[in-house]
Amino acid sequence: MGSEPHSQVLVEETSSVRILTLNRPKHLNALSFNMITRLLQLFLAYEEDPSVKLVILKGQGRAFCAGGDVPAIVRDIRLGKWRRSADFMSLGYNLHYVMATYCKAQVSILNGIVMGGGVGVCVHGRFRIATENTVFAMPETSLGIFPDVGASYFLSRLPGFFGEYVGLTGARLDGAEMLACGLATHFVPSTRLTALEADLCRVGSSDPVTYASTILDAYTQHPHPKQKSACHRLDVIDKCFSRRTVEEIISALIREGRLQGLGQCLIRENRMVAHMMKGDISKDFVEWDPRRLEDMKDNMVDKYFKRVEEEEGWEDLKLPPRKHLPASAIAKL
Repeated sequence: MGSEPHSQVLVEETSSVRILTLNRPKHLNALSFNMITRLLQLFLAYEEDPSVKLVILKGQGRAFCAGGDVPAIVRDIRLGKWRRSADFMSLGYNLHYVMATYCKAQVSILNGIVMGGGVGVCVHGRFRIATENTVFAMPETSLGIFPDVGASYFLSRLPGFFGEYVGLTGARLDGAEMLACGLATHFVPSTRLTALEADLCRVGSSDPVTYASTILDAYTQHPHPKQKSACHRLDVIDKCFSRRTVEEIISALIREGRLQGLGQCLIRENRMVAHMMKGDISKDFVEWDPRRLEDMKDNMVDKYFKRVEEEEGWEDLKLPPRKHLPASAIAKL
């Protein structure tokens, strides 16, 4: 593993498929600035290349991706370079938007840990493959921030109030639970992944979406969530998490996201994360301040949703123009 972007994202090419492997296994493939830059560069290039039909994304080692490079972000903030961290987050949001509106099929293989920022680089793609090794979570609330990477879009669209439960508690889900709630599109045993990849690479001149769907359907299994799974307690979850008693950012964040497109959600999340990095409303991310929920006042919450006022001209997120929009992406705008 090196510091160069090409070594942190490995590329394998076949005639019509590109296999990208996140390659920071000692860091559970946490996303660095180089990795996000490289992924965005590759995805945009493949969109313009008529020979590329499918893009497969996976991780090296025991994680798909455990999130963003939090230590680097915190280090920048403590050095007074909050804008560098905010720019890093904005770049990631651009990548998520490109993936969500991608004109070619993205197949993400989630054979291991997939958390936080790692969710952002797979959940917006068309196909998301869980296995018996998958461990999913959006643990941001335990870090003093909020579930971002478009979570106000995709969590708000889970059954009932399951998204509020996952976002507020940071609950861990296994592969069967991801499949049950729709976060995963398929479940394939890890022992079958090598054969699956080989079959996907035979797409040839076939319609890639139809071909990938047919192959994945042939490999997929339908495991039932375990007896103690939260998936079996949706009635209790809906009763508890439908209430507006938690006066915290995430409550408003996810509820508003139900009525908005992904682009609007990402722009709002980008404002919020910029305030987090700047520390102008609270310093919860680096100092756990405020320490109690009751100290988080309504007017403080409201400020997180407003534009960041910055002498140097901080601007709202500008999402990249998309000229190859597939029909399936229109509803996400």
